Amino acid sequence: MDERALLERSGGPVTGERITRDVRALGVREGDTVMFHTELSALGYVPGGPPTVIAALLEAVGEGGTLLAYTGWNDAPPYDLPSWPEEWREAVRAAHPAYDPVVSEADHANGRLPEALRHWPGARRSRHPDVSFAAVGARAAELTDGHAWDDPHGPGSPLARLVEQEGRVLLLGAPLDSLTLLHHAEALAEAPGKRHVRYEQPVLDPLSGQRVWRSFWDIDSEDGAFDYAALDAVAEGEWPFAVIARAMLAAGIGTRGTVGAGESHLFDAGDAVRFAVGWIEREFGA
Repeated sequence: MDERALLERSGGPVTGERITRDVRALGVREGDTVMFHTELSALGYVPGGPPTVIAALLEAVGEGGTLLAYTGWNDAPPYDLPSWPEEWREAVRAAHPAYDPVVSEADHANGRLPEALRHWPGARRSRHPDVSFAAVGARAAELTDGHAWDDPHGPGSPLARLVEQEGRVLLLGAPLDSLTLLHHAEALAEAPGKRHVRYEQPVLDPLSGQRVWRSFWDIDSEDGAFDYAALDAVAEGEWPFAVIARAMLAAGIGTRGTVGAGESHLFDAGDAVRFAVGWIEREFGA
């Protein structure tokens, strides 16, 4: 990491106090429930890294507020495991550890912040191996407990509860295509061509405590719940969530500002989901 370049881009250190001030200027309030996505390097040089960011966000939402982040599972078995040669497949099934909310690492593709959040004192993490979320704060248990095994982006999911709690989504230097909340809109949208997947992953049986392989059913969040590439609204190579998010901003949903050196956005979760469901159903001819 080139600290000097980061310092110059952000006009000096991006301290926790500066982050708190900037996110409050963006619209974060005390008592808010906030799901966040962060591209740390976009903010500039943050002394202390992820813990500084988390502490600053907790300061912004106060004791009555809550932080939520998508964690996933970095070492989940691959989706194409059933297509592997039988000898390899059975070796993995026999030896692969079960997902454990306490010890299983967050998906590295989501950056360093979700892993830091799940280690934070008092953190709660949901039980779903592929779509787990971590939360810290007053409503952490309400957000994460009892995460449904099937349709884990849909009703009753941490994303659905975020909407019910009138929560918000903060893109902290993160690009618009990182708006994971839109998977909830995909799960709710009633439109032709919705794609689903079924896969197996090992979990701990709640009664016996033994490792078992369990089948899960969900929208296809890897290749896309819908064929966005077929839409005129989505140019070749564009990320569809970024297209939807830009349309939201153009419709007056969400605010834009700067945190440190990073362009950041804040969306009300309910407004964002309602807009995205309508966008999907309209574009796919519900």
